[in-house]
Amino acid sequence: MTKKRSLSLIAILSVMTLISVIPVFAADGAAESAGFAGTFWALVPPIIAIGLALITKEVYSSLFIGILAGGLLATSFNPSATMDTIVSDGFMASVSDMAGIFIFLVILGIMVALINKTGGAAAFGKWAQKNVKSRVGAQLATFVLGVLIFVDDYFNCLTVGGVMLPVTDTHKISRAKLAFIIDATAAPICMIAPISSWAAAVSEYAEGTAFSGIELFIRAIPYNFYSLLTLIFVVATIVMKIDFGPMAIHEKNAIEKGDLFTTGESDNRIKEELEENAKGKVIDLVIPVILLVFFCVFGIIYSGYQLGATDIVSAFSGTDVYFALPWGALIALVLSIAYLVIRRVISFREAIACVPKGFIAMVPAILILTFATSLKNMTSLLDAKGYINTLMESAASGLSLFLPAVIFLVACGMAFATGTSWGTFGILIPIVNDVFAEDPTLLIIGMSACLAGAVCGDHCSPISDTTIMSSAGARCDHLNHVSTQIPYAVTVAAVSFVGFLLAGLIQNWFVVFPITVALLFAVLICIKMISKKKA
Repeated sequence: MTKKRSLSLIAILSVMTLISVIPVFAADGAAESAGFAGTFWALVPPIIAIGLALITKEVYSSLFIGILAGGLLATSFNPSATMDTIVSDGFMASVSDMAGIFIFLVILGIMVALINKTGGAAAFGKWAQKNVKSRVGAQLATFVLGVLIFVDDYFNCLTVGGVMLPVTDTHKISRAKLAFIIDATAAPICMIAPISSWAAAVSEYAEGTAFSGIELFIRAIPYNFYSLLTLIFVVATIVMKIDFGPMAIHEKNAIEKGDLFTTGESDNRIKEELEENAKGKVIDLVIPVILLVFFCVFGIIYSGYQLGATDIVSAFSGTDVYFALPWGALIALVLSIAYLVIRRVISFREAIACVPKGFIAMVPAILILTFATSLKNMTSLLDAKGYINTLMESAASGLSLFLPAVIFLVACGMAFATGTSWGTFGILIPIVNDVFAEDPTLLIIGMSACLAGAVCGDHCSPISDTTIMSSAGARCDHLNHVSTQIPYAVTVAAVSFVGFLLAGLIQNWFVVFPITVALLFAVLICIKMISKKKA
């Protein structure tokens, strides 16, 4: 047995032993379900799952053990009740909750297979070889496309990956680096774009303050240090050619050996071969993507109006993205097939053959999403929200000027443990409103800290749906993406934390934001110097 397998087995056995020992403490009634709910135990299942995933490099078993631990804690270690909870409140509920996103994933997979079959992806790759001359240009092009698709993070992750894969593969950019750029331009750009599903959700949560919901969101943008600095960080690392941590290994292997994966399961290491088609042109990729963007945005607005909206802003805030995205994607898929068949690039039979191919390509992402959502359901049953409320109330007394930095850390930890940005700011925004009800300036800074921390924790979490979809969009081994992104996210988070400390004291973003940007570049220069010395 290899050392890695031995370590994985020891880790799993240790966790299972811990889970089996806990009922001993429940014998006297001290650790019954009521005692677990609303306490630190509510965060134990995701901590177990994340820890095991990072140690063993195996996602499915780690997530299942976390789900099992949550089920046991939620049912006071009643075996039959545990199984009922895991199946009904866990897996079945997650499939029901995420059904729309699963359909959207499958349709995206079908469209990618369709574009590949037409030769559109190959034609785009050849065009990119002629027009995108360097690795830096390919990465910046990916970044720009990610910024342009700011309406929704799910849509961003999968669309950017599908479009830019031929370009980044041509220039030997590792899949881990592609996944990072996708992830770094998904949630962060949505969090600072006033017209997006994220802005709409935050606005709805923030109603009832000294400002309207959308006004508070816009005022909070300049203080959203993590989101803004992440975008600067991406461009800076690309232009300055800085890579560190596990990412440096992936990029070195891609450049020197042509290995875009470095590590991962065999099926993830197979480089997709772009199909040649004499009739295929770049327009055969562009038209389906334009149709997809248009109808998905239209679907978001349409869904909002169907649910009672009276204007564009309320349509975005009141939309059902789980309905809107598959609604728009399905129309785009039908029209794309019609366009390609009429143009005689492929036959109708060949187009339909892409359906199972697209589904198979998205199975890993669907499985991980199912497990991750089940784990979040277990955390909800254990009332993680109540525990976070208690933490924030105890931290609020006597720390008003330093509270934005504290809020940032709490939001980071909660989003990391639960894997959801929306759930995190949905819980924390009402608390921030109460804490800073008498101070509008600190309310804006505290709101920014909450939103920034939610995005940061979401970036680092292996069970985050955005992180999972970024891996799917880049066709990257999921844990490779997580392990390479964490050092980058932590670097930006450390600078952001200093920014929130200063913001609580100075309360002027004109002064604080330039300081944080300068600090970020100073950190990057130091990292580059250290990397050169090591080399």
